[in-house]
Amino acid sequence: MFSGDRFAALAARGANVQRPLWASTGTKDPAYPDTLYVAGLVARGVVNTMPEKTLLAFADHGEPGEPIEGRGAEGRAVLDEVAAAGVDLSDVFEVLEVEGVEKFAASWDELVATVRDALGAR
Repeated sequence: MFSGDRFAALAARGANVQRPLWASTGTKDPAYPDTLYVAGLVARGVVNTMPEKTLLAFADHGEPGEPIEGRGAEGRAVLDEVAAAGVDLSDVFEVLEVEGVEKFAASWDELVATVRDALGAR
């Protein structure tokens, strides 16, 4: 989408490349390496909102993995296998989106409350 003649014409008029966001890439399961989702999601032009604990872990002992660029067909094949096994991917994606938005909204509300409390304490 962000290459070729069509995008070149748009870029000449000021269009920007959309940057995907890897959100909250901390490892939730302690059985997994603490840098799993940082090393495994290496790609150019991507924003990663890892928690501070993960950032510090990666700075300490993280190793960047192989870039995921050019592996779209591989990813599509995995999703096709999951769907063929009977998993309703549309439902999974919807649940993940709804829960993700709820968690970000809760985090935002917590941040706002913390700032209000700090400002009120002056």
